[in-house]
Amino acid sequence: MERESMEFDVLIVGGGPAGLSAACRVMQLAQEAGEELTVCVVEKGSEIGAHILAGTVFEPTALNELFPDWKEKGAPLNTPVTRDDIFLLKNQEKATKVPNAFVPKNMHNHGNYIISLGNLCRWLAEQAEQLGVEVYPGFAASETIVEDGQVKGIITGDMGVARDGSEKDGYMPGMELRAKYTLFTEGCRGHLGKRLINDFKLDEGKDPQHYGIGIKELWDIDPAKHEPGLVIHTTGWPLNESGSTGGSFLYHLENGQVYVGLITDLSYSNPHLSPFEEFQRLKLHPEIKKYLEGGKRVSYGARAIAKGGYNALPKMSFPGGLLLGCDAGTLNSSKIKGSHTAMKSGLLGAEAVFEALKEGKTGEELTGFQKKFEESWLYKELYAERNFGPAMHKFGNIVGGAIAYFEQNILRGSLPITFHDTTPDYATLKPASEAKKISYPKPDNNLTFDRLSSVFISNTNHEEDQPVHLKLTNPDIPIQENLPKYDEPAQRYCPAGVYEVVEAEDGSGKKFQINAQNCVHCKTCDIKDPAQNITWVTPEGGGGPNYPNM
Repeated sequence: MERESMEFDVLIVGGGPAGLSAACRVMQLAQEAGEELTVCVVEKGSEIGAHILAGTVFEPTALNELFPDWKEKGAPLNTPVTRDDIFLLKNQEKATKVPNAFVPKNMHNHGNYIISLGNLCRWLAEQAEQLGVEVYPGFAASETIVEDGQVKGIITGDMGVARDGSEKDGYMPGMELRAKYTLFTEGCRGHLGKRLINDFKLDEGKDPQHYGIGIKELWDIDPAKHEPGLVIHTTGWPLNESGSTGGSFLYHLENGQVYVGLITDLSYSNPHLSPFEEFQRLKLHPEIKKYLEGGKRVSYGARAIAKGGYNALPKMSFPGGLLLGCDAGTLNSSKIKGSHTAMKSGLLGAEAVFEALKEGKTGEELTGFQKKFEESWLYKELYAERNFGPAMHKFGNIVGGAIAYFEQNILRGSLPITFHDTTPDYATLKPASEAKKISYPKPDNNLTFDRLSSVFISNTNHEEDQPVHLKLTNPDIPIQENLPKYDEPAQRYCPAGVYEVVEAEDGSGKKFQINAQNCVHCKTCDIKDPAQNITWVTPEGGGGPNYPNM
């Protein structure tokens, strides 16, 4: 097919913190050196920030490096953390506050800010454009261009294709965007990043990546209950009842609002577990409920989180480009933070790319990136916390937390041994017949809600007459294998009601229904499906959630 083509020096796939930081830094370096570079950022969301979802308690380390004058420039960091509270939720009624002296030091948030990461990305995009970066939201990168073993750019998705594959009125084929170097910063489980890891064998000798699903709501609460800067984390109930690990958060930002959310590790073994329903239960606990009662839910979202850390970090360079931020898995799970690490990886990538371009290179592997990475605080930070995730998975939150406390507070470093978790998250499920059934209460529509009303306030929208972007390698597996063995867990692990097992209209029995228009792009299905039969690919550009202030 004949496609229009555009060429750049640097192409960046994904308008999140890593990609936008890289774009800004490349242009800063070019301007300092008096060089002219063309830099482009493509983003699948309808606008920058539309698909950005994170906690977020933000550590400004990398932002200080990128824009030391960010306060003067108006960066949206408005609520400094004033207090940290950590609770062990023993059951649905009782909780114990963990004394500060027994909290691992990485969990302390002095000097950090409660922010909307989406709003920070919107601000970073403004800075990038002022520096001369071309930013194109609404363009989904659907394929990589690989020629002679080098990545040469990407192809954007076709627009105006009907579900049956035919071309509708207004059909527009995708464009070829070519570059001397392409940086992939799609966020956790990026669909092109996943292919690059496989095609270039970037994860050889590494632990499998591990994930959590983070489900989050934004609430307006009673001003009398609002304490700007208060950070609350919990562990224990409700996940401990099903033998799962993870934890919750409640952050008081500005304007009488709070973020509340639950992260469920996707290494869980009970196929009856529903991360969405566990989050609804969490909000009924007195320690959470007391803030939300009388308030109003404003927005909802969900996103997978790469939690494997240092042990699962793939090689990040390959001929023609780099894999950066959460696309590689740079999140520090012991801090529950990935924005500052993603940004730092973007800064390091920008420096490696600029040096290569200055030397006249085009597409050769950026071998200098690894040295920059290993000499950075990012490497030291990820290496020091390498035992956190595996310890939590092996020993649970309590013993795992004690190991983290010993490493961080007593040793002031890490143990001389390294724990590993070599079982991928999709392989951890028990057969449904061997697992405890879980009974979840019906939503009360005050504190707890159903999936469809939640998806509605995520402002998720897809053109319905387009190819389904959730691909089944074998369409028979959900009913023939997953249903009898695991009671088809996609019905429960999806936080958006995308997957249902329904009666076939012709009376032939059960069928697996995919409601792709509900998809909030969390990628959980791509990760947790026990048969690895579901592949998430990009829908038409601009589709998906439109998160405000998240």
